[in-house]
Amino acid sequence: MVQITIACVTLYLHRSQAHRAVTFHPVVAHFMRFWLWLTTAMITEEWVAVHRKHHQKSDQIGDPHSPQIHGIWTVLFKGVMLYKQAAKDRIMIAQLSTGTPDDWVERHLYKKYNTLGIVLMLIVDLCLFGSWGFLVWGVQMIWIPFWAAGVINGLSHWWGYRNTDTKDTSHNLWPLAVWIGGEELHNNHHADGANAKFKQKWWEFDIGWMYICILRFLGLAKLREQK
Repeated sequence: MVQITIACVTLYLHRSQAHRAVTFHPVVAHFMRFWLWLTTAMITEEWVAVHRKHHQKSDQIGDPHSPQIHGIWTVLFKGVMLYKQAAKDRIMIAQLSTGTPDDWVERHLYKKYNTLGIVLMLIVDLCLFGSWGFLVWGVQMIWIPFWAAGVINGLSHWWGYRNTDTKDTSHNLWPLAVWIGGEELHNNHHADGANAKFKQKWWEFDIGWMYICILRFLGLAKLREQK
């Protein structure tokens, strides 16, 4: 289940909504919106705006979560706090969230009752696993805060290898990007943010790109035309 959540973050929030590199069939896109509501309580416009701000100010003053600015341990273990702090800037959210969903269900459910989803997920876990459901739910709730807000935002701007000499300190954590949906190839992404494919070398593997290729084959995803 946490791997489904990771896939929804990298495919929907990151590659599709934030960078417009790929679009998905409405049914697929809404499934990912619904799943993220159930498992993260994140609001699409906030995530997108904070991420776009990160690219605008990468490793400079104003970057919401750079370890070069805030310190590696702060980003690694308090990444969610930094994200929530950045999301309080409503002017920034309004300016940098253009193109994100603004339909009835987004306004009246996903945004208005964003924490209701994770409460429902807790109830489902308890019904399925009894008291062990608290542990299952706890793992689900900590997965994105640690691996995405902590490891990707922190370690990938601190340690690893670089294929491209970008102006920031982005690094690829390792060439087999599977555990965090392909986001481990972070330097590759910063070098070409509009590209839905994060791998550059033949020996690198981006599982998120594999998902996109499967969805394209099924007619459920379409890449943005490269200029």
